[in-house]
Amino acid sequence: LMGFPRHLGQHVGGFVITRDRLDTIVPIMNAAMADRTTIEWDKDDIDALGILKVDVLALGMLSCIRRAFELMHSHYGTDLTLATVPSEDPRTYAMIQRADTIGVFQIESRAQMSMLPRLKPAKFYDLIIEVAIVRPGPIQGGMVHPYLKRRLGLEPVSYPSPELEAVLKKTYGVPLFQEQAMKIAIVGAGFSPGAADQLRRSMATFKRTGGVGKFKTDFIDGMLNNGYQRDFAEACFKQIEGFGSYGFPESHAASFALLVYVSCWLKCHYPDAFACALLNSQPMGFYAPSQIVRDAEEHGVEVRNVDINRSDLVSVLEPGTPGNDRIWRQHADMRGDIQSTNAIRLGLGFVHGLKDDEANLIVARRGRGYDSVRDLWLRTGLPQATLEKLADADAFGSLGLDRRVARWAVGGLRGGDGAENLPLFVAAGRPDQ
Repeated sequence: LMGFPRHLGQHVGGFVITRDRLDTIVPIMNAAMADRTTIEWDKDDIDALGILKVDVLALGMLSCIRRAFELMHSHYGTDLTLATVPSEDPRTYAMIQRADTIGVFQIESRAQMSMLPRLKPAKFYDLIIEVAIVRPGPIQGGMVHPYLKRRLGLEPVSYPSPELEAVLKKTYGVPLFQEQAMKIAIVGAGFSPGAADQLRRSMATFKRTGGVGKFKTDFIDGMLNNGYQRDFAEACFKQIEGFGSYGFPESHAASFALLVYVSCWLKCHYPDAFACALLNSQPMGFYAPSQIVRDAEEHGVEVRNVDINRSDLVSVLEPGTPGNDRIWRQHADMRGDIQSTNAIRLGLGFVHGLKDDEANLIVARRGRGYDSVRDLWLRTGLPQATLEKLADADAFGSLGLDRRVARWAVGGLRGGDGAENLPLFVAAGRPDQ
């Protein structure tokens, strides 16, 4: 069995669109998931047959930003959209340049954080570069260090011809995007637009080699025929070959850069709304909720614990006080930027092991509040094991109980009639006594 396929994978969001019935065109099989069918061919088979496939993928940050905008509308009376967030904010870029980017879109990874202080994004196009450059394609193509050196003025920028200068001027003579690779093939190697498009297709995402190698001879011969030196032609092709691992289209990087900027602007000026929305969008990104909470606290946001009398299922904002005095020393220069005045109340959904329907039951039966552990138990009928999870989460703070005392109170409950676990008082808890 060595070397044989172990199982069939399923595309997370690939859809085939046909004019006629799908089962008359392609073989279909049942997937492991209930009520799910898949095509037995992969994307390369579909492409070879000229069948239209579209990828419908979700971005969790879009939901996070929407939730943040809703919180800002409710608590600050500010109506924002992706198009109306103030653009080119210097303070937002200052935060980005310090790599203070935990929780934001795309540039929160360690690799991106290490790049930010070196690239120092100061305008929107710099974010487009940042999104595209920390990728296997540019790294393997040897594009990162030449770009940084030329950007910082440590290495001269030269162009072998005016035609290539027009293609590469924005990126200091270094090809970073698939569109640039196509244009180099056209103006430098004499490729037709159709051949250049085939080159683009060969630079497909998620292919280890991408099939770019088959264009090498035609590419280098074409550049030699147009008067370029062989060393330069081979260097260009090596850079283009890097895209076979993972190269970004400029348009893709631009759309990502918009989400980068908006998420950074929210974090810079309203870290309470941003962190609350981010917590309610989990799981996503590189960081656990505990790290998101810590980062919010570092930026002056008060984060209040889960509580049976105050928490909803999800995290919410509660009236608080300006957090300038709570901002940690390493973020001290943001005191004039942060406009947060609310605290975050963590949701019951963060209690480990608590089911959503149990959390919703606690909220629904709460009324004017629970006055004891026994009161919560009687009104909700939740099992003792669930109450222990709430005690471990320190969710009885509004009753004046810490974890240890709450655990003792839960342990003292016995039976469905709410009597305490003390034999002398068992009869007192029965409704017929």
